[in-house]
Amino acid sequence: MTVTLFQNARLIDPEADTDAPGHLLVRDGKIDEALPENIEFESMFRARNIAPETVTVIDCNNRYLAPGIVDIGVKVCEPGERHKESYRSAGLAAAAGGVTTIVTRPDTTPAIDTPETLEFVRRRANEAAPVNVLPMAALTKGREGREMTEIGFLMDAGAVAFTDCDHVVSDTRVFSRALTYARSLGALVIAHPQEPGLSRGAAATSGKFASLRGLPAVSPMAERMGLDRDIALIEMTGARYHADQITTARALPALKRAKANGLDITAGIGIHHLTLNEFDVADYRTFFKLKPPLRPESDRQAVIEALQTGLIDIISSMHTPQDEESKRLPFEEAASGAVALETLLPAALRLYHSGQISLNALFRALALNPAKRLGLDSGRLAAGAPADLVLFDANAPFVLDRATLNSKSRNTPFDGARMQGRVLATYVAGQAVYRRE
Repeated sequence: MTVTLFQNARLIDPEADTDAPGHLLVRDGKIDEALPENIEFESMFRARNIAPETVTVIDCNNRYLAPGIVDIGVKVCEPGERHKESYRSAGLAAAAGGVTTIVTRPDTTPAIDTPETLEFVRRRANEAAPVNVLPMAALTKGREGREMTEIGFLMDAGAVAFTDCDHVVSDTRVFSRALTYARSLGALVIAHPQEPGLSRGAAATSGKFASLRGLPAVSPMAERMGLDRDIALIEMTGARYHADQITTARALPALKRAKANGLDITAGIGIHHLTLNEFDVADYRTFFKLKPPLRPESDRQAVIEALQTGLIDIISSMHTPQDEESKRLPFEEAASGAVALETLLPAALRLYHSGQISLNALFRALALNPAKRLGLDSGRLAAGAPADLVLFDANAPFVLDRATLNSKSRNTPFDGARMQGRVLATYVAGQAVYRRE
């Protein structure tokens, strides 16, 4: 039996909605109990038949100890583009960012759309990554939107959800059949709510700013139209559905109605859309080119409010590695996406330091809600939960240097940014997978 005592911590438990000083006892990789600050250790050990000399004590020095982040929507570029990101580099980046579980996307080359491909990535992940890796599989073959994959076989092979990522299934009949089949198996479908015709080729959100910069743009209504269609199909099929990113104020009323009507729907948002806006692309820096594009400040404030109220459930990194060659192009031609595994927590802490969200609410969206959506026991500090933990200093300031990132690709929009909040250590099943030197 291995026993670890995390002593003198500030415990963040999003499930119990508590933020208080205390200690955390871990046995054999699982949380045994969250202990109050003034407990007498000798009598506690005696009551649990634990020999004190066998206990590993970690002094947290009054820093925050919270459930490890569960990150839905991480792109790892194996197979096909290992030079952009491997399971090893993504796992190291996740550990350095306090992410203990990464849920990987199937938009690889080739797409993860067969049990054999899924088995390959699972094996690679288990060999190389120091954190938990849960793979998603494609909803349609080749992510081409024409024929659904073998959802049952892929679930048996370990797929935790099904998505075509940013390839919207535009054929409504195909999508409805896939949702119906997924419903019969209890599978979770993750979709990218956009009207594909309107959003094709867009590099910015329509408005005065995009016009002045001469950038091809898409109306926020494209997101609303895509979500409206998906909601109608969820109502028709009864499927479990998660919208990967809701980024505009226009889409929020439809999401609110769908939840009020009892549909099995949740929504997420990427960290960049919570912390950046369209003006950040003013000098055409392609590291700020994302999909969907960055939105006006009014939209950013609206989605922050939706996160506060719980209308938006999950924050994710939407980690999308791109190499230098695909980013060092004119803005319209450059690839979309940014890495964010290591910057997810410090960027999210911007909302905490600005007084817009509490740490409990933040970790509810980063850890508890994604774990619950996927049926995992993690994301909480409850007895019996896996000891997947992040120890962090919420107030430590630093300037981000992208050259120090663990990801193979370093396309972060936060390069040179002043940030506040450092991960000090990350634990998976009670074992340290990262310690800041």
